[in-house]
Amino acid sequence: MSRKWLLAPLVLAGLVGAALLSREEDPPGSQMTAAAEKLVASFTPEQKARAVFAFDDKERTNWNFVPMQDKAGQPTRKGLRLQEMTPEQREWTRTLLRSGTSASGFVKASAIMSLETILNDLEKGKGPVRSSEWYFLSIFGEPGKNMKWGWRLEGHHLSINFTVDRGKVLSATPFFFGANPATVQGRRNLPEAEERALELFASLDEEQKKVAFQAKQLPEIEQGKSAPNLGEPVGLAAGKMTDKQKDVLWRLIEGYAERMPPDVARAETDAVKAAGLDKVHFAFHREDGKQGKPYTYRVHGPTFVIEFLNVQADSANNPANHIHSAWRNARGDFGTAGR
Repeated sequence: MSRKWLLAPLVLAGLVGAALLSREEDPPGSQMTAAAEKLVASFTPEQKARAVFAFDDKERTNWNFVPMQDKAGQPTRKGLRLQEMTPEQREWTRTLLRSGTSASGFVKASAIMSLETILNDLEKGKGPVRSSEWYFLSIFGEPGKNMKWGWRLEGHHLSINFTVDRGKVLSATPFFFGANPATVQGRRNLPEAEERALELFASLDEEQKKVAFQAKQLPEIEQGKSAPNLGEPVGLAAGKMTDKQKDVLWRLIEGYAERMPPDVARAETDAVKAAGLDKVHFAFHREDGKQGKPYTYRVHGPTFVIEFLNVQADSANNPANHIHSAWRNARGDFGTAGR
């Protein structure tokens, strides 16, 4: 693998981090609305036809995190891709992405997109199209301070979805980050999704592990659904954990929430606390006898679910080095909870 591609996410992260020093202090919903208004106003009729949908269009819940293209290599994902935008439009799209992530979340999202360059290098053009500009923006409804509307930015291993109502964030889910490779030269691309979960399981005593451990790998995260298909919580309830174990669990939950803007993350974690941390369940499965020790876990509470898988090989055939991770609303994504 070329060293320049290995360093690309790190270099990008540094540049992005510096740029975020001038980030606006307006509430996230206001930032999103301002950026989306600029974007929609700048679209040509052809761009608008690709990027803008009715708020209640069925496409709004058709979220996906895998490559989507036909046999001819043409995209089948809806939306306007970065490659088709002007430089100014791409900058407004980055502003929109900044408004939907924390400072560290924006760095991670940008690094995920840059990993496509590594995949293109590894696969030598024999796989799907790999490009950091094959990420697609969709606007649902008419952005405005007195309007209810939504937006999505997604492509391979990234799907960020927001619903905004009169300048306030109504929903921030589904919120998906993935990574292939998950680890490059010993550096984990999404450490918050791995280290705390492994620490939590290792901290359990034998009886606790029997309850948390699942007989088989937890299922893949479902795409294209407006609500996660979960059933009753499985695994070990936090109410059966020690205080130290609960602290690790809470840091794991915070690690996912902290990908979002601080105000949004606070609202999500406040909801977790209000519903009761003791009601949150931790389920885990690992295949220690297989190369790479593939593993999955789920953190499921009354208001939210974290889903995680690291079971696939990366594009260099290193086993269990390919992450899928998501934060979703247990009651329904896209602002549909309670309906």
